[in-house]
Amino acid sequence: MAVALGLCAALVGASAAAAEPRADLVPPVVTADQVMPHLDALQRIADRDGGNRAHGTRGYRDSVAYVKAALDKAGFRTTLHRFTHDGATGYNLVADWPGGDPGHVVFAGAHLDSVAAGPGINDNGSGSAALLATALEVSRAGLTPDRHLRFAWWGAEEAGMVGSTAYVRDLSAAERDRIDVYLNVDMAGTKDIRQWLVVHDDPAAAEAFEGWFAARNLPTFEIGIGGSDHVSFGDAGIPVGGFATGIDDCTHDACDRVENVDPQTETLSTNAFISAVWQLAARR
Repeated sequence: MAVALGLCAALVGASAAAAEPRADLVPPVVTADQVMPHLDALQRIADRDGGNRAHGTRGYRDSVAYVKAALDKAGFRTTLHRFTHDGATGYNLVADWPGGDPGHVVFAGAHLDSVAAGPGINDNGSGSAALLATALEVSRAGLTPDRHLRFAWWGAEEAGMVGSTAYVRDLSAAERDRIDVYLNVDMAGTKDIRQWLVVHDDPAAAEAFEGWFAARNLPTFEIGIGGSDHVSFGDAGIPVGGFATGIDDCTHDACDRVENVDPQTETLSTNAFISAVWQLAARR
């Protein structure tokens, strides 16, 4: 009897241990203090580099350098994918987190460039900052995902998704097939937001975002594939997801400065993106 009871206790203990979630798979939660400084940095870059961060400008190159330095320090493998548009060299910054199944890639991205008319802090410094904060949380948590994680900051989106289109075009058929899903965030901090615009293409991605917003009684609106860099992936047959907080009166204007971003909305968007990446990274 004692042996049997001991065996039962051991089995119960093993079951409880197996049911305990891995600590690194519990999505972290960030505050505005972990996101807004990235927007302040992009604003400073624009201010010292002619007022914008557009393709082919020093402002864009300095933006890439800022994000790359943070990722390199956090342990990512970063590469620059070069392309040419309108007579100028452009850059996509791609960052891979070591580990995970390279045959199953969760890919997340945002465009880093602005229009020439302004600094582009909501469009799309806000998405770039949310993406960077997500990547840095991956490093801070020491995440060991089942799927491989890749992040990218695209150039020349404002010229017609040029950078992401060039990147997807340069992938081999086998490399495209290894991407399970691409997640995009384009504008994450719009003031006076009415609803989050959620891309509905990949079911798991849509469920991850919609579930996060629903759990907090935050309004959403379903949108299809269109409007930003996820189109480049969707056109190649790659499942896509993501969201946006929508345009405002300063979109593509000089007043799209850091003051144009709502810190609360930016933080909510970042945490929604973190949660979705954590969920999808653990799926097969």
